[in-house]
Amino acid sequence: MRSVLVVLLAAFAAALLGASTAPGAPSPQAPSAILFQPDTGDVVYRRADTERRQIASTTKLMTALVTREHADLDDTFRAVAYPANPVESLMGLRAGERMSVRDLLEGLLLASGNDAAATLAVRVGGSRREFVRMMNRRARELGLRDTRFANPIGLDDPRNHSTAADLVKLALVVLRDPFLARTVDRESAVVGTGVRRRTVVNRNTLVRTVGWVDGVKTGHTSQAGYVLVGAAKRRGVRVVSAVLGDPSEAARDADTLELLRWGLARYRLATPVRRGEALAEPRLAYRDETVELVAARRVRTVLRRGEDAEVRVVGAPAEIDGALRAGERVGTVVVSRRGKEVARVPLVASEAVAAASLGDRVSSALPSAWLSSALLGLLVVVGCSLHLALRRRRRTRRRQARARRRGGTEAA
Repeated sequence: MRSVLVVLLAAFAAALLGASTAPGAPSPQAPSAILFQPDTGDVVYRRADTERRQIASTTKLMTALVTREHADLDDTFRAVAYPANPVESLMGLRAGERMSVRDLLEGLLLASGNDAAATLAVRVGGSRREFVRMMNRRARELGLRDTRFANPIGLDDPRNHSTAADLVKLALVVLRDPFLARTVDRESAVVGTGVRRRTVVNRNTLVRTVGWVDGVKTGHTSQAGYVLVGAAKRRGVRVVSAVLGDPSEAARDADTLELLRWGLARYRLATPVRRGEALAEPRLAYRDETVELVAARRVRTVLRRGEDAEVRVVGAPAEIDGALRAGERVGTVVVSRRGKEVARVPLVASEAVAAASLGDRVSSALPSAWLSSALLGLLVVVGCSLHLALRRRRRTRRRQARARRRGGTEAA
């Protein structure tokens, strides 16, 4: 998994230089923003996306990731005392009550509960300070060079900062975890453990109101402004965005929707190779026949609208010498996007092929026209020879009959 993430993050970094400035591009109010398409590695839109800014509760994305990597969902933690300010977002934990990690993560990501963040940090790391060290270590491992954490909550602190580009990288890692991906896409959840049942509602109103928006995390403090890491998926195309420092919640949501809509409209899910599609037809040695070689499975890939994938066959012979089983691999189909390989698929025989017979090999060794003439000549020679032999035999019998009538003999 780590190697896949390294490749993904490297592609992301390379794409930073190629963000689109096409006519009709979005114009968000946020002073820092980014839109990323992960399949192609395209940075579709960027504005000051590597500028370090405070990130408020989007900090909790790393809190959730570190928790998932060091605790089981069914583990039970005792809530720590958390003296909150009146304006802080909470899930309503009581000090000492026991709650599952699953429910704490739902309270963390949906209600953005600062009390849940404090409990997870202390119980997973042993102390808040140690947990923050774990967060920063994980950030370095993920290549988040402009990210540093000072607390697990996102409270204002100049040492707690990130960038739009780094937040999108982090979100992509979070979305690879099935539980976390499902959680950030929920409108609400019923928390069943603890001293009472609670319903926690997703503070990301776009998830609750726009069907194709499926994450990821909101944030707001007086110094960070309004922050939102957004994600959407429609007809097989995924896009992820981040807006930092928006002046209001309405502006944050409008900016995010504009970016996500624009990204989804620019890409499509294509099927450049279909299962069973014939892509080569080599000759069969010693026979005037061919066999179709077909793709063993389909390939689907995301493309910019107006572009096509490149499909080429490698390793398939021009002629097949010998028997083949149906489905036997004979080559490879390589699918590339903009010169970069995205998939390899086995090329297999569509049907069984028997080995060439001795007759096939003899026949193929002679030119067909010469062979026909030779056979005809042979038939003529054989016919003439039989005719002469029969005539000679009839003459011999007549001489023998005349000799018997004369009472003598005659040498044959």
